[in-house]
Amino acid sequence: MLKSIKTTKLIPLVVSAVILGGCASTQQSTQPAVEVVSLENVTNTPAWYLAKIQPGQSQQIKQRYTLLAAQAYLNQGDYNSADKLLLSIGNTQGALSEIKAQHNYLQALSLRLQDKPAEALNMLSYRPDWSLPDWQWREYYLLKAKLYQQLQQPVEQVRQLSMLEQYLAPADRAQINDQIWQALQPLNDQQLAQFTEDQSNPIFAGWMQLAYLAKHYAVAPNKLVRYLGQWQQKNPSHPGAFKLPTDLEKALNTKPYRPQKIAVLLPLTGARAGVANPVKQGILSNYVNQGDANVEVLFYDTAADVVTAYQKAQADGVEFVIGPLLPDNVNKLQTFLAQPDQQATAVPQLYLNQPSQLSGDTEDQYFFALSPSQEASDAALRLYQDGIRVPLLLVSGDAAGRRMAEAFKQEWMQLTDKEAEVHYYPKGDKMGDAVKAALGVKDSEERIARMKQLIGTSLEADFRSRRDIDAIYMVANSGELTLLKPFIDVSFSVFAQPVPLYTSSRARLDKDTSQTAIELNNITFSDIPWLIQPNNETAEVAKLWPTWRNSQKRLYIMGYDSLDLVGRLAQMRAFPGFQYQGRSGELSVTPEGVLERHLSWGKYQRGKFKPL
Repeated sequence: MLKSIKTTKLIPLVVSAVILGGCASTQQSTQPAVEVVSLENVTNTPAWYLAKIQPGQSQQIKQRYTLLAAQAYLNQGDYNSADKLLLSIGNTQGALSEIKAQHNYLQALSLRLQDKPAEALNMLSYRPDWSLPDWQWREYYLLKAKLYQQLQQPVEQVRQLSMLEQYLAPADRAQINDQIWQALQPLNDQQLAQFTEDQSNPIFAGWMQLAYLAKHYAVAPNKLVRYLGQWQQKNPSHPGAFKLPTDLEKALNTKPYRPQKIAVLLPLTGARAGVANPVKQGILSNYVNQGDANVEVLFYDTAADVVTAYQKAQADGVEFVIGPLLPDNVNKLQTFLAQPDQQATAVPQLYLNQPSQLSGDTEDQYFFALSPSQEASDAALRLYQDGIRVPLLLVSGDAAGRRMAEAFKQEWMQLTDKEAEVHYYPKGDKMGDAVKAALGVKDSEERIARMKQLIGTSLEADFRSRRDIDAIYMVANSGELTLLKPFIDVSFSVFAQPVPLYTSSRARLDKDTSQTAIELNNITFSDIPWLIQPNNETAEVAKLWPTWRNSQKRLYIMGYDSLDLVGRLAQMRAFPGFQYQGRSGELSVTPEGVLERHLSWGKYQRGKFKPL
């Protein structure tokens, strides 16, 4: 088993020195012993390898021991000593290809271990005409794949892993195939389609074709089986043709929901009917657009009692339930359905919110929520993909703000193994003081004040703000943002370059004016794709319901997408890589049945909001 592919982190090469003596024969050989030093394994300390370097040795032998010592230093985490040794080798022109390659590899590996993946990738370059043993090509392609993974470039990661396969033993290929399939999961079918005809690397193109078919036809198992058979006939020697990925096989064997009668549980009367009405209108709009006479959608009022509404739907013979919407009703219905006598007759269901706690068994249950916490998690991923490494969070001190901050922090920790810095601000006059403290301005002003006391009030000095952060993520509503942004602007000193500003859909204004657009210049917002890019549908909805705010439009689109999701949910759950391009975001389903959303982004630039 290839040791360096057992974990998600690259395991440094292990190296040993092998010394061969003179050969035995019937006569004592008069030839001196030939020293052969392998670079493939490292088992000793740096000092041991350095002590092996002796006067009179060939340049090649000295270089080999130096490379082994450098590798041993990297194994110990002593990057400075390793870099010095690699620098001491100098120009490897004229050296053997194996030495050139290992020198180049260790330089790139050192940069990667020091969290410099882009520099490492620029450094790592083997010439195709180099004559190298298979182990060096294996480590080369594996390191490149890891670097592309770290840089969030899954297509290039898969390209390198597909090159790696030709240097692996058959027993090792299954593990690499799993890594390839996992790397393809974040890509949608449109992204995959761009690389399905790559003639330069048939194995790579074959993986892209397989992933495209899986995602494009996941909700039509009969078509998927047919196209997969055609793909296997065209690619009989492809690694994926011998054994399909496990989750793809599972998706093939999963029966999609095809209900003829769908129930929708919403508060249709009473105080909360106004909240639910946009959801209802979204479902009705989609139903009219689909025009499927074989499907019937029935609405049930949950205003009096959600359990009673559910039981009425069951008695009417519905085959799928959408809703309820309100959190209390979700929890109440979950408790009711958890009873042993109810589980056998439960109808597959898409809740339009999440319960306070997921039960252990959620088979045939799905949860679709416009969750601010989920939006904050998605923002952490976006900032990381944008190259941000030291974000600062300015967060409203209310309960919703704290939940969003916690969600961002958890995602950031998973991405970077580092804590995201969070500062909470109060409402009102104290907001400016909180911003100054977060950006280090308050400390700078206090230092200037102390200097004036010592030197005199004639001292002229400008405050300085922090330079160690590279972005600010603001958790605020629209009213708070219009106050927060000016405080941030004036808190950057003349010596510091302002950093990118990000925020969530909570902060987006319902209507843009030229003045507000200028005030929010250079802020990047997340939101549902339908509201990021205006179109005929958005114009029609604005005409039909002119008083709706953005929050109501998001609920409308949630209802619209929920009807589209019914026939896709089973495959989405069975095949985690399947993503549906909904109007409310790029949607996928976790094993627990929770729908995750990746939102779109837009930015105010020169007084206009532009999609990114």
